Amino acid sequence: MTQLPVTRMTLYKHGVGFFERRAKLSGEQVVLSFRAEEMNDILKSLTVIDWGEGQVLGVDYATPQSREERLAGCSIRLGDKRSLRDLLTGLRGRRVRLLLDRGESVSGTLLGLDEGLDRQPMASSWVSLLEDGTERVAALALERLEGVEILDERGAADLRFFLQTALTQEEYRQVTIRLTPGEHDLSVSYIAPAPTWRVSYRLVAQETPDGPKALLLGWGILDNRLEEDLENISLSLVAGMPISFVYDLYTPFTPERPKVKEEARVAPGPVEFAAPVTAGAEPEAEAPALGAATMAAPAPMMRKVISREALREAAPVTTTGKDLGELFQYVIGTPVTVGRGQSAMVPILSADLDYRKDLLYNGAKMPTHPVATLRFSNTTGLTLERGPVTVIESGEYAGEALLPFTVEGDEVTVPYAVELGVKVREEHGESTEMHSLRLEGAFLQVQEWHIRWREYQLNNSTGRALTVLVEHPRTAHFDLADTPEPRERTDEQYRFEVEVPARGETTLRVTERRLVRHREELRRQSYAGLRRYLKKGLIDRRTHDLVAELLGLWEKVGDAKKRLAKLDKEREKIYKAQKQIQGNMGALGTSGQEGALRALYVEQLEASEEQLRALARQEAETKAEIERLEREIEK
Repeated sequence: MTQLPVTRMTLYKHGVGFFERRAKLSGEQVVLSFRAEEMNDILKSLTVIDWGEGQVLGVDYATPQSREERLAGCSIRLGDKRSLRDLLTGLRGRRVRLLLDRGESVSGTLLGLDEGLDRQPMASSWVSLLEDGTERVAALALERLEGVEILDERGAADLRFFLQTALTQEEYRQVTIRLTPGEHDLSVSYIAPAPTWRVSYRLVAQETPDGPKALLLGWGILDNRLEEDLENISLSLVAGMPISFVYDLYTPFTPERPKVKEEARVAPGPVEFAAPVTAGAEPEAEAPALGAATMAAPAPMMRKVISREALREAAPVTTTGKDLGELFQYVIGTPVTVGRGQSAMVPILSADLDYRKDLLYNGAKMPTHPVATLRFSNTTGLTLERGPVTVIESGEYAGEALLPFTVEGDEVTVPYAVELGVKVREEHGESTEMHSLRLEGAFLQVQEWHIRWREYQLNNSTGRALTVLVEHPRTAHFDLADTPEPRERTDEQYRFEVEVPARGETTLRVTERRLVRHREELRRQSYAGLRRYLKKGLIDRRTHDLVAELLGLWEKVGDAKKRLAKLDKEREKIYKAQKQIQGNMGALGTSGQEGALRALYVEQLEASEEQLRALARQEAETKAEIERLEREIEK
């Protein structure tokens, strides 16, 4: 791999890196070694360019198989402890020349190896050989053997294949780049899995005569998991998230094909044609590794603090930013060296910023207490990748935070410490309030305010007055009402500025409301509700009297319908009695006592019929009354 070292490396946040290897060399091939799990990305992205006079002829790699699968057809297998004896066993039946002691040699077809069983196998083992041109079998002591020359080309090829396969580790795969003879200026680039780079920030805040100033330092952290040292490479770190995936190009894939059977054909028999009746009938027709910044040890009488100037001089930054649209690239200006199996920190950002300090309270993120924050606009000229930030204020460690992914120009809020001197308690509730009423036909169109409120009670136990920005969530379709104007708005929050006196309390009440519309049937209103609407001025006296009159008419209609229901029940009762009488009459005769009883039943039936006629008259009158009332209501 040192024949073609890495000269440029770009690391991304989603677990891949872009690597470029380049060197001037001579020869007809270059061999690169990759981990087996990298091969799909290598085959997907490998690009080879010869910038000199030569040409790239092709790229070869072994078909993915296990070691046993690759050696399945190999006649020679050598063990780790008895390679010579394994070789002689594997060469059985092949022509060899055995080189013996005293400069002797003998050629022939190897018959085999007879091994002894004592403690000195070399002394008791014999090699048997059918000598060339004779019928003589030579038996030679194994301890006399000094070398073996393989005269059979197949045997020599099997030995070479075994040795090449044995040297290739199971977890690595070799890729061979074939070149034309001569000199080459070769460049090979590819993507491969790589640990994501990380970023770590230092934010050093100081009060200066020109106002509060902060130095933001950024360090990129990377790992070298290659099997080689990275020396003086060009390094870039990319913020953002390009689309990436693994596509299996390395594993051979043979799709199934439809099977088509041979068509069965039967040889035709003789064909006969009838003779024509008459003559003339027609026939048919696709950065250098950097250690942690050291702080000078305190002198016996004077302590040096961490300042913006000291850190800026300790870690000079030569990084430039490059906007790539959806991505942002940090190009490290100095060569970077990282040893094999080592990690490094490289400075990627150093910028002076104006900032302001605020106390922010958000009960959903930090209940009970506000959080001390440093806020600044990203005027670094770079996109800030997400990462942890250590805050140093007035030379002392003040806290830690997580810097979000921030493009240039956006505001950054760094919450780094909890202000325990201020305690916040919340109460909330909701209610409805009538806004307006309007008559539309037989309906009352109602508009009501849905009101929600939240009260923040702030208690300051410190000896100094404090200003707290209270974050209140913004809710869709709700607007502020009877509430102080917020100092700031974000996409999801209002921020209200609250002054809290020293050892004192302050209350902020935030009220929101939205207008809700619905309609109600007039007939479902009540007299008490009408009087309430009239008292609040939502309806006038004329409307009140009109609706009250309608309610009276609907009450009469309701009473009439109740009477109809009562008449129906009485009718059903009469029908039931008639049915019973008719049943009794069917069992009676027409003379004597039975005849007298039968006549009594007849009188009862006539009386019930009269009752039914009376009910029918009452029903007709009630229905007529309902029709009259409904005409009056409609009018």
